[in-house]
Amino acid sequence: MNPNEHHPLTGRFLTFEGIDGAGKSTHIDYVTELLRERDLTVVVTREPGGTPLGEKLRELLLHTPMHAETEALLMFAARREHIEQVIEPALRRGDWVLSDRFTDASFAYQGGGRMLDITRLEALERWVHPHLQPDMTLLFDVSPETAAERLKAVRSPDKFEREKAVFFNRVRQAYLDRAKAFPDRFRIIDSSRPIAEIRDTIHSLIDTLK
Repeated sequence: MNPNEHHPLTGRFLTFEGIDGAGKSTHIDYVTELLRERDLTVVVTREPGGTPLGEKLRELLLHTPMHAETEALLMFAARREHIEQVIEPALRRGDWVLSDRFTDASFAYQGGGRMLDITRLEALERWVHPHLQPDMTLLFDVSPETAAERLKAVRSPDKFEREKAVFFNRVRQAYLDRAKAFPDRFRIIDSSRPIAEIRDTIHSLIDTLK
């Protein structure tokens, strides 16, 4: 039985994806402001993280070396808690949920970047959220070289951000493959363009979700 049959998810679920340095955080702030100006209730969250347990797992995932399969399992463990504690309750209330990454990131980073077997990730996805997918996924696409230049001026890199360009080329391609597989949900945005142009594009896309 679908656990949401008696409590339908009436809100909207938007996810923001892209390689590190693609500019997701900047654009999440813009969408949050845009929606709140329309008197909509917005929940902004992130993965890994979003809950007290998720944030503890985030610290481990971003800074502790571990086997690639362990990494994937911990990502989905944090995600299960995130869905239960934050995402689905907000969607039942009719809120808009904006998440900095969701399951597509696991397919990109653990699948593409770490080269894990995709069928294992698909099995985890079916187990952890068989009835939940974003209403729209905004994929901010930029070259690894451009992303790396942006990151230099921002903060000390975590273990993912310290990966070499070849890793991020695989991550980027995995994202693009995911977008090709789910064209009704994904919207690819050229994140190398000026911010004003990107915001115009985002504004138009958000309007389609009224």
